[in-house]
Amino acid sequence: MLQRIITFFERYSFGVCTYLGERFNISISKIRLFFIYSSFLAVGFPLIVYFFAGIVLDFRKYIKRKHTGVY
Repeated sequence: MLQRIITFFERYSFGVCTYLGERFNISISKIRLFFIYSSFLAVGFPLIVYFFAGIVLDFRKYIKRKHTGVY
């Protein structure tokens, strides 16, 4: 049951932590823990940054799909 919950959140999340981990060659779990702990310390501000980064990443994927069409 716990594994199903974890796979659900990994599949339908924005992928911000994965993108940052691959980009800067840092463990994804460390980035996730950073967002969790910093959101407790900074009263949710990192969550706003996380959602904004997710929107930007989705917008970038949308732009890339538009430009890869066959001419």
